[in-house]
Amino acid sequence: MTRPIYLLAMMFTVTLLQTAPTAAQERTAMATIPGGPFMMGSATGMADERPVHRIMLAAFQIDRIAVSNRAFAAFLNAKGWKDSDGRRYYDVDDGDARIHRRGGVFVADQGYETHAAVEPSWRGARAYCQWRGKRLPTEAEWERAARGSDGREFPWGNTAPNRSLAQFGAGWNETIAVTGPKAGATPDGVIGLAGNTHEWTSSLYRRYPYRAGDGREDPEAFGDRVTRGGAHDSDANDLRAAWRGNGVSRSPGAGHHNIGFRCARDMPPPS
Repeated sequence: MTRPIYLLAMMFTVTLLQTAPTAAQERTAMATIPGGPFMMGSATGMADERPVHRIMLAAFQIDRIAVSNRAFAAFLNAKGWKDSDGRRYYDVDDGDARIHRRGGVFVADQGYETHAAVEPSWRGARAYCQWRGKRLPTEAEWERAARGSDGREFPWGNTAPNRSLAQFGAGWNETIAVTGPKAGATPDGVIGLAGNTHEWTSSLYRRYPYRAGDGREDPEAFGDRVTRGGAHDSDANDLRAAWRGNGVSRSPGAGHHNIGFRCARDMPPPS
């Protein structure tokens, strides 16, 4: 795709998402992140962000917006709220849940339909992505999408966060729609990578350097999974794109009031 056509496509997608997205748009709007070398981590951030190290990533695609309560309710109606072994996909009985069963059907609460989904477990997030023919991003992919090849500190650049760029420093459960704030989008048109909700990744929380083949990407391994991006009730430091969410997930088998997710996938073969 030539650059002018790519820019027009990105502008069209971002314009499309400036209003409440349709269910189809939520399923299909993805940004393409080019492959190549990437410097992961930060020499000036938290201890677990060190050492800064170079990794190679293949090109991939990532959802432009996080999964909404409406989208996750559709998954629950299709697959139920537990897997075949009784492990929860969603904390249906949690007071912070914004999806409830009414008349035998899971429905997003009024006013929260397009807000970022909260209370999905890590397993539920993973199952949702598989249901859509996708997967959770690795923490390396998530950071690459947020930082770009230029290593910016926040998804939008190096400007300190404010409420026109991200939803943070807010009250308990004060989430917003997955389409905003649009001013905080990455240059690739990925919205909401900082604030609103932390986001599950596929990766186990382990020390750097990141190595995909060292067991941290084992989906059956026990342990905390990395969350990224900060949430609506986070402070500004947690919004940095290199921040790893130490201790946020606490228990990946459960949902949390401030953890959501988005999906990724490998690049489809050329047509």
